[in-house]
Amino acid sequence: MSIDRTRMTVIDALVKVERDDAYANLILPPMIRDLEERDAAFATELTYGTLRMLGLYDRILNTVSTRPVMEMDIEVRAVLRAGSHQLLSMRTPPHAAVDTSVDIARKLSGQSGSKFVNALLRRVSEREIEEWISRLCEGTTRSEALAIRYSHPEWIVNAYRDALGSWEECELILAENNRPAPLTLVARPGRSDGSELVSAGATAGALSPYAYRWSGSLKKIAGLNTGAVGVQDEGSQLVAILATQIPISGQDNRWLDLCAGPGGKAALLEAIGLKRGAQLTANEVAPHRAELVRHVMVHPENVCVMDGTDMDLPAASFDRVLVDAPCSGLGALRRRPEARWRKNLRDLAGLVPLQEKLLISALKLVRPGGVVAYVTCSPHIAETQGVLERVLRDKSFEAIELPAPYQGTSLQLWPHRDGTDAMFLAIIRRLN
Repeated sequence: MSIDRTRMTVIDALVKVERDDAYANLILPPMIRDLEERDAAFATELTYGTLRMLGLYDRILNTVSTRPVMEMDIEVRAVLRAGSHQLLSMRTPPHAAVDTSVDIARKLSGQSGSKFVNALLRRVSEREIEEWISRLCEGTTRSEALAIRYSHPEWIVNAYRDALGSWEECELILAENNRPAPLTLVARPGRSDGSELVSAGATAGALSPYAYRWSGSLKKIAGLNTGAVGVQDEGSQLVAILATQIPISGQDNRWLDLCAGPGGKAALLEAIGLKRGAQLTANEVAPHRAELVRHVMVHPENVCVMDGTDMDLPAASFDRVLVDAPCSGLGALRRRPEARWRKNLRDLAGLVPLQEKLLISALKLVRPGGVVAYVTCSPHIAETQGVLERVLRDKSFEAIELPAPYQGTSLQLWPHRDGTDAMFLAIIRRLN
């Protein structure tokens, strides 16, 4: 497989991500399945790296072009962005990065497109990335400079700063978001004891007893085909586990995952529940996501499709409820490189009311004495503490202490501190 063909695959992926709102982690694996291992690794690095650093590259391209990037043809835009990543971050020799980009542009946009790409990339190659960053950061505020250097929207930079309370730590999380996330597997209890993973070379995680770090080919993991093993961030595993560890009085055999798609937490909750004699009902509002949940559960018949804010179920039906609320996803930007460019503050304004409605719905569905675990994959204060503060004004509910070794009534994980996605967890008990 030639490197030109590999680069063409990358351009195709970049175009699909932008034009179709596709997710790179879903579309890229089948696109590179038939590539040689070396070419597949190159394609992955080039695709993900380009998407992460897209904001910086667009600023640079706008500096060297009289035509704004967003007014260019989508294919030309993809070629220029990928070419910039090769030149500035992958240390590809300039002649190789430029020549192959020009060849691809000629195939996609003809002679005029190839000349345009050639001229712009040669100007991009005139400076190292640090020179470009220094030039772009001149006269900017600290948040603007961090947004440029680490290629994040400025509103996300400010959100991290507000949640962390420190510019220094803010910079650490921004840098971490630009590194590939480690691949973590979950050995679902009762279905796998993890021995096959250890035998294959996986290493045990630090936070979840079911987590295993993996760096090889997933084709070697037989348990992925049976559902005994899954791919799941260790932070995601931990919050699901903690949701099951808060003691409650009385019966404890009716569990609900209110927003279960695509099914990672639901499969782990079900596995833990089955060992304790509990049955999990997994709900998902989107039928296609509900189907994904069915594929990973032992009892797919326990998956239902309802609006989590208005469930057609009796009040006080469950002993434990997990609300893994739809959120901005700011906690998983290192593994979803395009996500940082798809959300804005207007989206957040629509998400927060939905999160509150889902949490209130869960608190109606749990019985007095039962607990609700509120989870988001976002550290944004509006989606975490802000939601909790408003819901807890109702004195029928109380936030409860997390089990040792965790302290306080909420947990915020961070990639740069914990090596996980930035998952948030709080557990609330219904009093009456």
